[in-house]
Amino acid sequence: MAIRITSDSTCDLNHLIKERNIGIMPLQVNLGENAFRDGVDITPEDIFKFVDETKVLPKTAAPSIGEYEEFFKKELEGYDSLIHFNISSKSSGSYNFAKQAAESFGGKVRVIDSKALSSGQGLLVLKSADMRDEGKSAEEIEKEILVLRDRVNTSFVPDSLDYLHKGGRVSGMVKTVASMFKIHPLIYMEDGQLIPGKKYKGKMSFLIKQYVEDLKAQYPNYDKSRCFVTHSSADKELVDAAKEKVKELFEFDEIIETVAGSIITSHCGRGTLGVLFIYNK
Repeated sequence: MAIRITSDSTCDLNHLIKERNIGIMPLQVNLGENAFRDGVDITPEDIFKFVDETKVLPKTAAPSIGEYEEFFKKELEGYDSLIHFNISSKSSGSYNFAKQAAESFGGKVRVIDSKALSSGQGLLVLKSADMRDEGKSAEEIEKEILVLRDRVNTSFVPDSLDYLHKGGRVSGMVKTVASMFKIHPLIYMEDGQLIPGKKYKGKMSFLIKQYVEDLKAQYPNYDKSRCFVTHSSADKELVDAAKEKVKELFEFDEIIETVAGSIITSHCGRGTLGVLFIYNK
C-alpha cells in the first residue's frame, strides 16, 4: 500500500522535506494587510524586519477546510492513503479544520494532532516516514505515532521575551525583570500546551550548555535515532555550542540542525534555541 506522509509547515524540517518525500501544507502569515505562505514566499528575516518597523507581531492563520480538502486531494494522487500531521491543537485551529476536511475521503486520510510544534512535530513526521519505508501499514503507523507523541521532548530557551510579551504570553513586568537580570525561562510542551519551566540566568552561550545537561539528566533513556537542534536564526557560535554539548552527552545517530520557519519565529523571536528528541519511558 502506497502511503503519503504530509504535515503543516510548522514541522521545521527544512531540507528533509524533499529528502524524505514529505508533503507540506503552508500555514499563513499576515504582515499587515499582506498575506504570505509559511516556507513559500516569506522568510524569518521578513518577520524580524516587520516587527522592528511596526513594533507588533504578525498574525498567523490556519488553512480553511476547503483548502485542506484541495490539499489532500492533490497529495493523495498515486497513493492509497495519507497521514497528515498538525501543530498542537492547543496552538492552532489547523488540526480541527484538517480533521473535518479528512471526512470527505472515506477513511483514506488520517489526521494526527502532534501535540507539539516545530521539530518536535518534525520528529513524529520523520518517524512515520521511517515506518512507511519499512513497509508498515497506515493503521500501524498511526497507532505507534499516537504512543510516541507523548514521549517527545519539545522544549526551547528564548534569548529574549520580547516576542512572547508582544504575543501576550508573558507580562510586561516579567519581560522587564528577565531583561534586567538576564533571565531566560525554559519553555516546554506538556499535553500540547506551552508551559514555562526552569529559569536560566546569564549569557545564552553559558546557559545553553546547562540546558542540555538538564535534558540528559531528565531523559537518561531516549531514542538514539535522531535529535534536532532547532533555532530561530541564532548566532552560529551558540548553535555550535549546543550541538557540541549534545554530542558530548548523548549518543544520537544524527544531530540535525534546522532553522525555525516563519510561523514559529513569529511567536518566539530571534535567537531562540531548542534541543528536541523522543525519549523512552
